[in-house]
Amino acid sequence: MNAAVRAAVSRNTVPLIVATALFMQQLDATVLSTSLPAIARDFNANPIHLKLAVTTYLLALAIFIPASSWVADRFGARNVFRIAMAVFALGSICCALSDGLMTLVASRALQGVGGAMMVPVGRIVVLRAIPKHELVGALAWLTIPALAGPVMGPPLGGFITTYFDWRYIFWINVPIAALGIWLIGRFIPDGEPQEPGKFDTLGFLLLGPGLAALLTGTTIAGLGLLDPVSNALLTGTGAALIALYVAHALRVPMPIIDLRLLSIQTFRASVLGGLLFRIGIGALPFLLPLLFQLGFGLTPFQSGVLTFASGAGALLMKLLAPGILRRFGYKNVLIANTFLAAAFIAMPGLFTASTPWLVITTILLVGGFLRSLQFTSINSIAYADIGPDKLSRAAGFVAVLQELSGTIGVAVAALALETMQSLDGKPSVDASHFPIVFAGIAILATLSCLFFLRLPKDAGREMLTKELVKTPVEPTA
Repeated sequence: MNAAVRAAVSRNTVPLIVATALFMQQLDATVLSTSLPAIARDFNANPIHLKLAVTTYLLALAIFIPASSWVADRFGARNVFRIAMAVFALGSICCALSDGLMTLVASRALQGVGGAMMVPVGRIVVLRAIPKHELVGALAWLTIPALAGPVMGPPLGGFITTYFDWRYIFWINVPIAALGIWLIGRFIPDGEPQEPGKFDTLGFLLLGPGLAALLTGTTIAGLGLLDPVSNALLTGTGAALIALYVAHALRVPMPIIDLRLLSIQTFRASVLGGLLFRIGIGALPFLLPLLFQLGFGLTPFQSGVLTFASGAGALLMKLLAPGILRRFGYKNVLIANTFLAAAFIAMPGLFTASTPWLVITTILLVGGFLRSLQFTSINSIAYADIGPDKLSRAAGFVAVLQELSGTIGVAVAALALETMQSLDGKPSVDASHFPIVFAGIAILATLSCLFFLRLPKDAGREMLTKELVKTPVEPTA
């Protein structure tokens, strides 16, 4: 290893350790998606109903992430990081021991509490430690190990589910968490807890239950778990609580999620445009395994091998994204790549059981490549005009909407599939139901361009030019 490589590794020790948590989270999500049909058979449940196991985890993230930065400042980032990884591992053990859909859903909620404190706290630590002009490259460096999760997840989950038992997919997290906890204790400094100010209790009590009620009502619609009136009441209550939170957040000086950050144009384009794009993307890990296994009759392992290509394309792009952004600029990349990425979101709807695997893997590889470029651009431009005093609040806001978009994406895709099945009058999902669903989520992702078109031509230049920003982002209380 030459001196330059050693220096890079040394400088990025903390990002690489944080990536251990990202790797575990992403591996867990992609392994589970591939195994959903097998779990449904074991529990004698509709595979579409297994969306509860996916969305419950994402919902727990969305509810508890807003409190993560305050908790980290109050109790120390290293302590919170280690405890969060332990909670995530405990939730994984409970998932492996589940004996039905409801116990699996409850265990996934416990995982989500750990994940809500695990990833955002680590990301904030990294954001505070680097100059803005290095942020694009640093985020790519941070997420390269994490992208190994989506690359390894589908074939690994498919292999375990096909030749062993799906329960083993959750035991994978235990040794990874143990390694992460040891690395945190060994290499991350034990910083002093800071005074984070008064916790926005009212805001948390409005926003958390509001998101939970709204998304739960949306997610279980059509499953028969609640009668229509009760479901409408649950969904309406959630919407009302969120409306009350908006009024509260615009009135108090330090809300748990600061909506005033949306007045910053680059931040607004990132979180709102990114929300629409991620809703479309969030549906893919749910739809592709169902298409391959229920539509084409492939085994979980065959399905995992095919979806492997999407993660591999994303991994490759992380190495190229900084150069592409410096060459063409944020606005041009975001606009052009929105349409390219959306086209590749729609293409799986054209697959048939006779489509050559080489064609499928090529399309998924290029699609993963394009989506990764869009994610890198959206994620990094969010902080282009954010000052040090607003960094924690911005990171929390971004994290909530990222996880929220995944929940909405799965719910939208499942509802669309259920609608197509109902209109067709067939007792189960088959391949003919997927083309319109893929086209719909692609159109939804394309709408994100409406926010990117309003960006100034030089948006995000601070992220790409060394001379504009020379000092690191300093930690804030």
